[in-house]
Amino acid sequence: MEPERISAPDVRKKVINESALLVCAYDDDNKFKNFHLGGAISLNEFKARTSELEKNQELFFYCA
Repeated sequence: MEPERISAPDVRKKVINESALLVCAYDDDNKFKNFHLGGAISLNEFKARTSELEKNQELFFYCA
């Protein structure tokens, strides 16, 4: 099964509307600081919050 492709503007709308979570896929805090996109959380923050996320939460991971 091929992953569904979505445009960057569509992802941004979903993140702004809080219907999706944007996660920087780098495990290194310095890389997160260097490649941070507005509205994104770090991978470490995502890992810390996994137990509180809804099972149907839409997630987008990115790396540069």
